[in-house]
Amino acid sequence: MAKKGKKHQEALKLVDRSKSYETKEAVALLKEASRANFDETVEVAFRLGVDPKKADQQIRGAMVLPHGTGKTQRVLVFAKGDKAKEAEAAGADYVGDQDMINKINQGWFEFDVIVATPDMMAEVGKLGRVLGPKGLMPNPKTGTVTFDVEKAVKEIKAGKVEYRVDKQSNIHVPIGKISFDDQKLIENFEAITETIVKVKPQAAKGIYMKNVSVTSTMGPGIKVDVSAYR
Repeated sequence: MAKKGKKHQEALKLVDRSKSYETKEAVALLKEASRANFDETVEVAFRLGVDPKKADQQIRGAMVLPHGTGKTQRVLVFAKGDKAKEAEAAGADYVGDQDMINKINQGWFEFDVIVATPDMMAEVGKLGRVLGPKGLMPNPKTGTVTFDVEKAVKEIKAGKVEYRVDKQSNIHVPIGKISFDDQKLIENFEAITETIVKVKPQAAKGIYMKNVSVTSTMGPGIKVDVSAYR
């Protein structure tokens, strides 16, 4: 533990906590500060000027990052008949209906994302108490409740990420791995930032993007100057 602490302290020394860095500079610094002996996940955190308690200031959606996240998502699809065949052909890892519902009820969670056709939602909805707390419940807003299962599966496999504002008005989104070249991380960062700007609720008042930072799994948070997006 002390070893990790020492590495973390070294990494912290590289970062000026009072400064907001240009995107390019922030990404370069992120890599320089990386001390882990595994391929860390890079994440962006947005602190927003919204009140998530109000229904008209909720933010939730999904988008496909230009260069994916570097992680292959395991996709479970709830569908029947032709739609089940379509899901299999699109590359879904698991496809089923009641059989999969039973497996989940028995404690099986070998998947990262669930897609469901609308006609399956009455049954899938019964799993709400186990899927809800894990953030795994399919939702039309994120494109995971749909009859177009081929598109949904292919987008998730291509690097689709979901974003959702939490109770503290923050959004956390993975944008790749530390092994990505700088340009890919920058383009993924710009794509998600532009998306968050576009989905600003009309009811939100004052400064919308209060603070944006990038971080790696074990690294320090690095503030990014997003005045260009304001």
